[in-house]
Amino acid sequence: MSISALATSDVRETAQPDLAAVKSRQHGTWSSGDYAVVGTTLQIVGEQLCESLDVRAGQKVLDVAAGNGNATLAAARRWCDVVSTDYVPALLSRGRERAAAERLKIEFQEADAEALPFPDASFDAVMSTFGVMFTADQDKASSELIRVCKHGGKIGMANWTPDGFIGQIFKTIGKHLPPPAGVKSPALWGTKARIDEMFGAQASSIKAEPRHFVFRYRSPEHWLQVFKTYYGPLLKAFGALEPAAQMALTADITAQIERFNRSGDSSVVVPSEYLEIVVTRR
Repeated sequence: MSISALATSDVRETAQPDLAAVKSRQHGTWSSGDYAVVGTTLQIVGEQLCESLDVRAGQKVLDVAAGNGNATLAAARRWCDVVSTDYVPALLSRGRERAAAERLKIEFQEADAEALPFPDASFDAVMSTFGVMFTADQDKASSELIRVCKHGGKIGMANWTPDGFIGQIFKTIGKHLPPPAGVKSPALWGTKARIDEMFGAQASSIKAEPRHFVFRYRSPEHWLQVFKTYYGPLLKAFGALEPAAQMALTADITAQIERFNRSGDSSVVVPSEYLEIVVTRR
């Protein structure tokens, strides 16, 4: 994604974005740092999503924009036949390492969420945790999720909401690095209205449940150091700013962490709201 694309949840209509350029920047962003260091801490979200999807042993499951494989592993642990996809090869390699450590049989394949290399109606369940929401062309990506899902199958997603902690972090970044004109905010995927707009015509039901993932770190400084070292969007944001602007962004993000922190001590215990979505395809 663009480094500040979550900055606003509105849709800018005044300009037509160069989606190819946006996609190229996205790829560079997610290929930087080491998302797996952060991604591994989110494992509980993939486990919860599989339970909400009520996946069954033997079902064919696709994980789209899988990162280092949280939902992938969760489905494979439930004896599903899983294909894990991402357009960043290094993240797929991390997923392979985790699968090998657990002796799980999983197929890993490099793929673009906006052009999935699978026939129509190939999968019983299609999943994405904090992944497909960052695609440049939202309508194309949502159409692909629908296309590869069987009729009567389910599409499950976990997407950060605009008002939650991560949504607000990206809004803070956007104050310092405004997003490209015309690009829809990824945070729209964390709203029921946008999900209805993208999936409603092809759905027999849509369930959307607000949930929280809790970030637990040693201190606000620890959280920021981990994220600006390993999490591509923050790494790129800091890299694009001059030292004085970096200090201003640090101050704003630290204040954001402190506003959400409920630890009561020097550590970080920050709930971050996300929307868990289960779409049953018509």
